[in-house]
Amino acid sequence: MLKKLTFASIIFLIAVNPLFSHGHKKDPDGLNIFRKSYPDLIFNSEYDSSINDWKITLVNNQKTYIFYWNNGSMIPLEELPNKENYWTLLYHYDYKKPPRDPSTFSDKEIENLRKFTSTENRKNGAGTPMFFFDAVYDSNTRSDLEKHIIKVNFLGFTVNVHERLITPLAKVDARIQQLAQTDSEVMNFVKSINKNEGYYWRIIAGTKRKSFHSLGIALDIQPKSYNGKEVFWSWTKDKNPENWMLTRISARWMPPKAVIDIFEEEGFIWGGKWTIWDNMHFEYHPELINFSL
Repeated sequence: MLKKLTFASIIFLIAVNPLFSHGHKKDPDGLNIFRKSYPDLIFNSEYDSSINDWKITLVNNQKTYIFYWNNGSMIPLEELPNKENYWTLLYHYDYKKPPRDPSTFSDKEIENLRKFTSTENRKNGAGTPMFFFDAVYDSNTRSDLEKHIIKVNFLGFTVNVHERLITPLAKVDARIQQLAQTDSEVMNFVKSINKNEGYYWRIIAGTKRKSFHSLGIALDIQPKSYNGKEVFWSWTKDKNPENWMLTRISARWMPPKAVIDIFEEEGFIWGGKWTIWDNMHFEYHPELINFSL
């Protein structure tokens, strides 16, 4: 026969059982997005009451990494005193939203963009935490990362990428090539490509953070000609430092929508959706695609 729980027993259960505490949750909101996006990795979580945050144990092959959730930025314990320096990996922006029409920017938004892209802010402001990605792609050092860099054929060019991109990038390539047989816009796009750039170990200009090209998970698709259009906010800023952000969307070069859709359906995000736009740029971020569904 089951014993009747006393008030003291209930309090004890709440104190020791994570199913009772923290809103009956076993995981922080959003962790399942990462499980879905990186199914070969192991994600375990437990609530650390001494820190008042979720402790995430990530296992990748034979390596184990410990992070703290910090609203989805997943940073190591020693970085918690600096947690304001790191954006969240999921909630920083809503990727599914289309690019903003610059004519709708308020004076305040324009001024904020000037400050955000200033040399000082890019050097010392908050940014993407790389700790989680370094664990996923074994990219803490250049020598570690380059053990995983391989050559693949993509849209007729040899590109260096991380081995994790073999399958998703092959799917993108096959789908674009197939669509090009019946879609003249896509065919013209494929024929117009002059260069595909993938892995390149570098720090983002004006910052202290590695580019995602340094992980081998970013691609720049560059055509033979931009036909007089703008393609990258920073290049436009060099020519028009005060009002680069007001460049009309119609004045920006971009791949066909069908090409962008294919990339997104295979886990890549497109830099043309960013406010600080990079229209030749694609990055493999299945977590952002799955979060936006």
